Amino acid sequence: MTNAQDEQEEEELTYNRQDFWTTTSNKQLNFVQHINTILKTDGQAAVVVPDNVLFEGGAGETVRKKLLETTDLHTILRLPTGIFYKPGVKANVIFFDKKPASPDRQTKAVWIYDLRTNVHFTLKQHPMTDADLQDFIQCYHPENRRDRRETWSEENPNGRWRRFPVEEILERDKTSLDIFWIKDKSLADLDDLPSPDELASDIIENLQSAVESFQELQLQLHKS
Repeated sequence: MTNAQDEQEEEELTYNRQDFWTTTSNKQLNFVQHINTILKTDGQAAVVVPDNVLFEGGAGETVRKKLLETTDLHTILRLPTGIFYKPGVKANVIFFDKKPASPDRQTKAVWIYDLRTNVHFTLKQHPMTDADLQDFIQCYHPENRRDRRETWSEENPNGRWRRFPVEEILERDKTSLDIFWIKDKSLADLDDLPSPDELASDIIENLQSAVESFQELQLQLHKS
């Protein structure tokens, strides 16, 4: 498992590599392409990416189409905000297996687990723990993915685990993989908003995180 943020560079660069599907200055898209190039046949990858990788047009759509065609992009885990990236940035984990060259599309369906909607974590006071991932692990069914079962249904619209046939995804605008279906309670009912104390704690935590980031940047500038 890896994180596109670790590969980012300070300057904007457009990479022109013959083994990439498309040329772009988007570092996250280039990181996904790079991971694909270094995977051996039947190699498995889990990559943390921000939301724009799932919906951005142009090069983003090209990369998504190629992933669906040439790899088995079988799972997406939608994470709560602020887990891997700076506060407010939404991230996901995309899971895909590299497959031998074939005229047939390798992805048959994408399974999506929504650990974001109506879920609230903070980096310090209420961090996400291993226990919060146990339901996803059970749904993922690592022993045999063919035995997966949806928890979403018409009778259970708040089920967090749902299967989307690849044909349905290809019909979406820009082949978007930014898919969600659970009703956001904070938008539907103001009574479900976090308490003022909780909101204030989040604001303080985010400000502290921003200060720490600036301090780290200041140290790096002094070193250079």
